[in-house]
Amino acid sequence: MGIIVRDYHKDYKRWAWQINDNIGFAEDIKMFQLDAKDTSYVFGVIDEGYLIHGYFGKKLSGDDLTYLLRLEENPWVPKTNMRDMGTFMDQTAFEYPCHGTGDYREPCLMVMDGEGMTTCDLRYVSHKVYKGKPALEGLPATFANEDEAETLEITCTDKHTGLEAVLLYTVFNELNVITRSVRLKNTGKAPLNVKRVLSACVDFDNDGYDLITLNGSWARERVLERSKLHHGKQGIDSVRGESSHQNNPFMALVSHNADEDTGEAYGFNFVYSGNFFAQAEVTQNKCTRAVMGINHFDFNWLLEEGGEFTAPEVVMVYSDGGIGKMSRTFHDLYREHLIRGEYKDKRRPILINNWEATYFGFDADKLIDIAREASKLGIEMLVMDDGWFGHRDADNSSLGDWFVYEKKLKGGLKHLVDEVNKLGMKFGIWFEPEMISPDSELYKKHPDWAIQVRGRDMTMSREQYVLDYSNKEVRDCVYGMMKNVLDSANIEYIKWDMNRQLTEVGSTSLPKERQRELWHRYVLGVYDLMNRLTTDYPHILLENCSGGGARFDPGMLYYSPQIWCSDDTDAIERLKIQHGTSICYPASAMGAHVSDCPNHTVGRTTPFSTRGNVAMVGTFGYELDVTRIPQADRDAIPAQIAEFNKYNPIIRTGDQYRIGNVFEDNMWDAWIFVSKDKSEAVFTFVQVLGRPNYRSRRIRLKGLDPDACYKNSETGEMLSGSALMNAGIFVKLDGDFTSKVVHFVRQ
Repeated sequence: MGIIVRDYHKDYKRWAWQINDNIGFAEDIKMFQLDAKDTSYVFGVIDEGYLIHGYFGKKLSGDDLTYLLRLEENPWVPKTNMRDMGTFMDQTAFEYPCHGTGDYREPCLMVMDGEGMTTCDLRYVSHKVYKGKPALEGLPATFANEDEAETLEITCTDKHTGLEAVLLYTVFNELNVITRSVRLKNTGKAPLNVKRVLSACVDFDNDGYDLITLNGSWARERVLERSKLHHGKQGIDSVRGESSHQNNPFMALVSHNADEDTGEAYGFNFVYSGNFFAQAEVTQNKCTRAVMGINHFDFNWLLEEGGEFTAPEVVMVYSDGGIGKMSRTFHDLYREHLIRGEYKDKRRPILINNWEATYFGFDADKLIDIAREASKLGIEMLVMDDGWFGHRDADNSSLGDWFVYEKKLKGGLKHLVDEVNKLGMKFGIWFEPEMISPDSELYKKHPDWAIQVRGRDMTMSREQYVLDYSNKEVRDCVYGMMKNVLDSANIEYIKWDMNRQLTEVGSTSLPKERQRELWHRYVLGVYDLMNRLTTDYPHILLENCSGGGARFDPGMLYYSPQIWCSDDTDAIERLKIQHGTSICYPASAMGAHVSDCPNHTVGRTTPFSTRGNVAMVGTFGYELDVTRIPQADRDAIPAQIAEFNKYNPIIRTGDQYRIGNVFEDNMWDAWIFVSKDKSEAVFTFVQVLGRPNYRSRRIRLKGLDPDACYKNSETGEMLSGSALMNAGIFVKLDGDFTSKVVHFVRQ
């Protein structure tokens, strides 16, 4: 039977909308329209059951939008039959494309049946709409109540195999956000092997976009890169078992003219912490297909009869106000609808971490000395980093032996914590729960618990292996040890680290037909353990870390409200790292510390004030030996903390506007945070390199109320918002690496 195209305009009835509805469906013309705050997403169902994408962009009125499907102008779609269906399949904008029936662009779904065939052909069966947003079983995801969002579920089936796919769309009422996921179920009579299941696809009608990605390496994460799309496939991925230092699970398609404040931007972010795949493909007709989901490289999932598989969530953000508006939408979404727990809306404790102060060379007395001096200066928490457990004096032993190293901590952990608490400080501790050292009691007892391929040598990195978190027995054992530690003393913060990627990916506990599931089962195991931890200890502040920023992704933010942004704490390097991170992640999530100089990563010396001003764009803390730093730096800490306390409410909850771009101009950088009611703003300017004249720089501010008058808290000068934004202010600093913070208050 061929695809029959109706005369959609005949007997057309206007769409009927109910008050506050965000998802409309016109039964007579089989069209869906999803409306977020100022965004519309439109697709339809043709007679043969294919879901055809029509539009994603600025909000549309509820008119007959069937023309957006392009069916009537498609010469390969006769009204009575389909003589050349292959051409139709290869050029139509499909909502969730499958492999094998003539669409040669990047597919979302590929499933192998019992005969070894991989063709799949999903057709629409039914749909339902309901208020709120469902959780995804075993997975992190954004959340919303019935007053904040509406969800559409579309059920499709492949009749040949019995595969059922439920496409999930959630529309947020007050944000330009649509989220997508997919749930598969085998309703057939034979097992299926899922070879690929991406979470989202959007077919754009042209190729007029630039691709923005966040790439890098250890100590230089999330470097912003922008390139013009061209024919073929351009994208990023990870095959390391984590979202990775190298590529963040984010991409944006932006119009060629888009900058921070103007132009269109489409952002895609994957709520997942393992292998991912994100790609933009410019096709033969100069259209663009964007896809995102679990990386299909080395992936397989056995779907038994009645078995189900849920794919992680993709967050899609539309902006008609440039890259900056896109970023602020991501920030609002994650602060309100992803980050959870006691610290969701709270200032985080100002901590001092002993890693760069001592590395492995510490004992209880040294830590108490640091805490004693830190408490006098207003620092609120001591965090004991790597080296407190097993018999660990270097990075070559004891991971997996989560019990106290008595040689270092004489008197035990409780004695140390009690002494720190007596100083009025909280206590935090470091774990690396996913790892195991060959030189450990745990490995000697359970060498089969490490991820491995039997009979092959195991690759070490940092002289450690990775535990098989697909195995519940492994997770239970590790969590039991962690729980013993946490129950033994008043611990109020955990730094969860992961310092290597996966190799020889095999499990001694999985059958051979499920070995390729280990990549995903590992991540599910990590989520399971983090969920147990945050459920049993809701008052503990969890900070995620992976060699710095290798797992700075939305999946981790669901469990930990902050993530260590990078092991590179140099203030000047952090300008790039924090700029790139802010493209889709809020400042409240960025772990940022003031460290010692010369910086331990790059050897640069920067003013103590600049280190503080840059670290304020984050959770704020110290990574140094406060007993040994110069007296002038020590004396500056109380005022630095007072400044952080004053400005953090605006930085943590306000709107961020990037003014400078250190990727384009390495001479300076600047940004401003504006409170939601525009009553206050905190502006920061960093002069990276001085220049050989005496003229100041004129910097135009952003985000203020143009009709209001603002007072410069430092000088008392009064200027209108329009003057500050259109004419700007003059900033003059002498020397390299200097900085300035200016507070504005609406009068």
